[in-house]
Amino acid sequence: MSRTNKIVFAVMLAIGCGIFAYESRTLQLNQLVADISRLKVGWLLVALLCMLVSWFFEALVLRVFLKGRTTDFSLFNALRIPLIAQLFNAITPFSSGGQPAQLVALMQSRVEAGQASSVLLMKFIVYQFMVLVNFLLSMVIGFSQVSKHFGTLAILINFGLIVHVVVLAVLLLVMYYNKFTKQLVHWLLIPVSWFVSKKRMAEWRGVLLTKIDTFYAESLHLKKEKKKLIKGCLLTLCQLFFYYSVPYFVLLALGSPNVNYLEVMVLHVMIVMIVSLFPVPGGSGGAEYSFKTLFATFTLSSSKLVLAMLLWRLFTYYLGMFMGIGALAVKPKLSAKK
Repeated sequence: MSRTNKIVFAVMLAIGCGIFAYESRTLQLNQLVADISRLKVGWLLVALLCMLVSWFFEALVLRVFLKGRTTDFSLFNALRIPLIAQLFNAITPFSSGGQPAQLVALMQSRVEAGQASSVLLMKFIVYQFMVLVNFLLSMVIGFSQVSKHFGTLAILINFGLIVHVVVLAVLLLVMYYNKFTKQLVHWLLIPVSWFVSKKRMAEWRGVLLTKIDTFYAESLHLKKEKKKLIKGCLLTLCQLFFYYSVPYFVLLALGSPNVNYLEVMVLHVMIVMIVSLFPVPGGSGGAEYSFKTLFATFTLSSSKLVLAMLLWRLFTYYLGMFMGIGALAVKPKLSAKK
């Protein structure tokens, strides 16, 4: 990690502590301690296991897409990648640092740069598509309830849907309509050229067109590997299923009565969609606000709601940061073969 990344990491931990302290300001300390002492550790371990299994499935997706491209990529090396991605997603705005970090980690494992870029691209497309599928299903099942009680969050959820549809639409445009996409980029850059120099404009255009060509070339490869694509989609669905299940087991650990698994999962899907809109690393602030607002509908005391929020963030955000540091410290296992 660079010095800047270390500073951001420390800042995000400080922000997390500050948010928890702020949310706990009106709570009685003895009540909070009592709720902690009554936690059902077994369900907390299940929540922890859900996160670990989610990362395991993400590693399997990498293994599937790398099959036939490299002969020396062990499961151990594959398991490092999601953890490193978790760390850099957590400390960069809009999770923008995860992809470059994964690329470097794959290259450290002796995966050729071009192959690594191709695999990460395939993984990104599949992940975005599966997230969108889950979100659409959640909208059908539970959006009416959210829009009825939480107008502001409903607006954010709708905006999140629009953003993800646009991202997926752009990906599909590049995959199937390469020439049209290039022309569209040319049109969109016209107003930008009014504010920047011709030299910089030419550089930006060249970079964008090169990336579009690279993306298109890799998409052709992706479309030929339909079996890998189907396996990747199924494994990604499993990955998301375990990830979205975490708050359910957190609520069980707190002794929340009459917890509906499907309802909790739907709310978690919507929270994740809202968090993706916040430019702050990890969606700090927005994530906690969304969780507290949506899960306030459950019969939880104020102290239990704050504790649920803390445990949820601990498992889904901070755990990945610390395990990512551990994954960085551990070197990939390489065979003696070149």
